[in-house]
Amino acid sequence: IELKSGMLNIFLKTGTVFTQVDLWLGLSYCDGKWNKVTVNKEGSVVSASMNELREQVLEPDVQELKVNSPIYIGGVPPEIQNSIKDLGLEQGFGGCMKDVKFTRGAVVNLASVSSSAVRVNLDGCLSTDSAVNCRGNDSILVHRGKERSVYEGGLQPFTEYLYRVVASNEGGSVSSVWTRVRTRESVPQNVPTPSRVHSINGYSIEVTWDKPAGVIGVIEKYILKAYEEDGPNVPITSAELADTSMLTGILTGLHPFTNYAVTLTACTLAGCTESLHALNISTPQEAPEDVQPPTAISFPTFLLMSWNPPKNPNGVITQYTLYMNRVPIYFGNGTKYVVKDLAVFTPHQFLLTACTLAGCTNSSQVTLFTAQLPPSHVDAPVLTVLDSRTIYVQWKDPVELNGILERYIIYIANNEQNFTKWNVICNSTELFLDFTIQQLFPGTEYLIKLAACTGGGCSISEASTAITDESTPEGVPAPKAQSYSSDSFNISWTKPEYPNGIITSYGLYMDGVLMQNSSQLSCYAYGLAPWSLHSFRVQACTAKGCALGPLVEARTMEASPEGAVDIFATVDGSREAQLKWLAPNKPNGKLTYTVLVTGLFYADQ
Repeated sequence: IELKSGMLNIFLKTGTVFTQVDLWLGLSYCDGKWNKVTVNKEGSVVSASMNELREQVLEPDVQELKVNSPIYIGGVPPEIQNSIKDLGLEQGFGGCMKDVKFTRGAVVNLASVSSSAVRVNLDGCLSTDSAVNCRGNDSILVHRGKERSVYEGGLQPFTEYLYRVVASNEGGSVSSVWTRVRTRESVPQNVPTPSRVHSINGYSIEVTWDKPAGVIGVIEKYILKAYEEDGPNVPITSAELADTSMLTGILTGLHPFTNYAVTLTACTLAGCTESLHALNISTPQEAPEDVQPPTAISFPTFLLMSWNPPKNPNGVITQYTLYMNRVPIYFGNGTKYVVKDLAVFTPHQFLLTACTLAGCTNSSQVTLFTAQLPPSHVDAPVLTVLDSRTIYVQWKDPVELNGILERYIIYIANNEQNFTKWNVICNSTELFLDFTIQQLFPGTEYLIKLAACTGGGCSISEASTAITDESTPEGVPAPKAQSYSSDSFNISWTKPEYPNGIITSYGLYMDGVLMQNSSQLSCYAYGLAPWSLHSFRVQACTAKGCALGPLVEARTMEASPEGAVDIFATVDGSREAQLKWLAPNKPNGKLTYTVLVTGLFYADQ
């Protein structure tokens, strides 16, 4: 069915039979009023009528019309136009329709039964006072001249106009067919404030509004927006509603217990307009969200608990409940609590519940420990002497650790330092229960103690004693021999650098002969010749054997020479004499000679 240039054309194709009915209307329908169009097929007769005008065609070969596909009113979608090219389809219908009715069935509400619509106004038509009378000479002259184009302004929005061009000269004129043009829609004006807002829950609301009045064009969609009161002028959430037949919508994504201002926006293809005023609403409270588990400052026997309000309280927090090991231990509005009388370094399960008037929410469960302390008691280590330089140390884990064992420390001291200086011989996080101490001194008494450490500190055991096996001394010193007279020595010496045990005796050798064997560190030797040379060496002994020190030599002091000095004189001339003499029998030292001469001497001239 097509309406073109004052002609209503009916095209009917059944099987291979093609039927066409043409009803001339002229411009009688162009009066701004409703026109009733009826298309009918009864047997072989196909007829068309509009108001009082009617035309029919008899086609004996026409077949029964069976409709088993969608019905398109106002145009045909592009995707199926190729399959019905022989119908010669023109552009889509421009205008308004109502009260569409088929032989079988009730009046069709196009807005409710249509599956899709493209820029179709189903809300009513323009009033008669805005219609342009397009009958013959009643048309309005828009342009006269030789130009081949013209711009016309001042038209009404979303209004259909008919144009035709008349070309004339002195010989006459010729007219084009009428061409239909529709102006674009305008932006909606005076969009009303939502009439009613109802809270569904703390997160969504139902908004109801009235249809905007005076909208010229098709409303494509509605947009609901929610702004936080006293917040930035940016909507917190919005919802687009494409079904413009519905005047109620749901707005989600809100926050509980929050004041909102809700606006309505209506949109045509030309643009959107938001209502000037908003409708205020407060969303109700909901159960809190993002409840954080409690934290604690740990002490050995108590926990100082604390917690923060939920990230999303969703209302006024009426109560917190703190659970320890699934048992409630605190009720109230505070955010701190002290849990007392706990065991050292003990795990406990905690969970926090936050409540509003709308409900309660639990945090995740968290495990918290009381603080560590040093171990309660550390047993003294067990020592085993392996040889003269090695001690094997063993120990047991403390019975009450009071925390996580982190390391063992071994301290050692010996009698050479009077057990006043303790050195760390081992500090290990490898929690072995034994250790071998090497490179010790033989025959030395050692004190060894053990420290066990947790995150709370260290506890030290009592000291255990061990003496390494003895061996022969090392570093026996050289003796110091001093003579204060011509016939004696005072000889002294010190302990060996490494006694390697208990020194049982010291032996003093003089000239290779043992002259003293005792525990003394000195000796007096006498009855010696003056200025006599002697050698000395010290021997130090332990139960395991003896060792000699280095050899030193020393002389006694000098004494006066003993015996006569025999002299021999020989005359060598009138003025010279040669003297010779023999040394005394006992020089008793390093000798010097003095010659004394008496008599007359020649004086130098």
